[in-house]
Amino acid sequence: MSKRQKTIEREISLSGVGIHTGSNVNMTIKPAPVGHGFAFCRVDLQGCPVIAAKAEYVINTQRGTNLEKNGVQIQTSEHILAAAVGLDIDNLLIEIDSSEPPIMDGSSKYFVEALEKAGIKEQDAEIKEYIVTEVISYRDEATGSEIILMPADEYQVTTMVDFGTKILGTQNANLSKISDFKEEIAAARTFSFLHEIETLLENNLIKGGDLNNAIVYVDKELSGPTMEKLKKAFNKDDITVKPNGILDNLTLHWANEAARHKLLDVIGDLALVGIRIRGKVIANKPGHLINTQFAKKLAKIIKLEKRNNVPKYDLDAVPLMDIHQIMDVLPHRPPFLLIDRILELSSKHVVGMKNVTMNENFFVGHFPGTPVMPGVLQVESMAQCGGILVLSTVPDPENYLTYFMKMDNVKFKQKVLPGDTVIFKCELITPIRRGICHMQAYAYANGKLVAEAELMAQISKIK
Repeated sequence: MSKRQKTIEREISLSGVGIHTGSNVNMTIKPAPVGHGFAFCRVDLQGCPVIAAKAEYVINTQRGTNLEKNGVQIQTSEHILAAAVGLDIDNLLIEIDSSEPPIMDGSSKYFVEALEKAGIKEQDAEIKEYIVTEVISYRDEATGSEIILMPADEYQVTTMVDFGTKILGTQNANLSKISDFKEEIAAARTFSFLHEIETLLENNLIKGGDLNNAIVYVDKELSGPTMEKLKKAFNKDDITVKPNGILDNLTLHWANEAARHKLLDVIGDLALVGIRIRGKVIANKPGHLINTQFAKKLAKIIKLEKRNNVPKYDLDAVPLMDIHQIMDVLPHRPPFLLIDRILELSSKHVVGMKNVTMNENFFVGHFPGTPVMPGVLQVESMAQCGGILVLSTVPDPENYLTYFMKMDNVKFKQKVLPGDTVIFKCELITPIRRGICHMQAYAYANGKLVAEAELMAQISKIK
């Protein structure tokens, strides 16, 4: 049974403090259309630049996962992303007026509550999911950290953590199904060791930290000068260490809360892959660095598999539409009619075909002695296939023309030469509304992806 993508029903806002900047932060989470994924919008900057939550934009993992695009930064992105994934949400726009989301209590709890309050709704599109079929792993030899992803019936995560200290030794945490995230993982708060806190204070970080949004494990003797620094930093008259080794009087939600928070971080960081994962993650000594390195590796694997996953069609079968039927629908005529057959057509996709011969008129000048099909004509061929798709929604296609509105992310991978048979596949990104068709298009030849583009076109009735 297919699953549908999800977003929230209405926007919702939260306010708090950024743990590192100490700045007051206002954050508004908004619904987003199908296929949008997660993205951050800096409303405090001119032009309100948007940064997609993708692994390729990770610039560093110092005390959090930090993104940057065109000089615009987002810090500590992982907690809000974990909340979204944990609630099975696919598409959100997260507007903030600072470089980092509010830390709240150091967990995903308040983000989960806000998203649920906003309401979660299904959208008119199937989910995009990467189904793991073989073991994928990444290991950091310097630290011994390792992440393994293996086949499973649903998204599962196990973390195994060895902190190498007496106060907080080996811990494990497990999430066997994502629907348990809210109850089992969301409230696990971020943590640090005393020696790390001292370093952070010296580097003018954790300006927004207090004893309500970070668990501090005391792994060394608390000296007088350190005590005074902590009192000042946390705005406390007195600070003590309790028998369980935790600074002041904060009570753990679980004995293995640290391992659970590491699991939360893994989910938030792997959200940067940009697609749902169906598989089991086993993370040994995870941290933001290895999490995001693995996310980058997995994103590349998925992209490569998508490129190499060339669909196969029976070119000897009777086509759904031959050249005469195509001309009954499209207004194009030779030499600018660039598809020969339509092999498949549904309400959401179309597959067309073109046999490229040396008789094409464009080979006369492109290029003499080295004939190559122009990339712009490859895009036009994909667009003509898309025209068949959008014109199939009206009863009298002969009375309409199709006009290009936009093309994005156009990429040419291989040359198209005389003698090639090119298959064009176009899939709707969003449902056709008011005659506007937004689609992802691909061109294949010789068992390879030769071109791809995101296209938008609109049909208009001939007056």
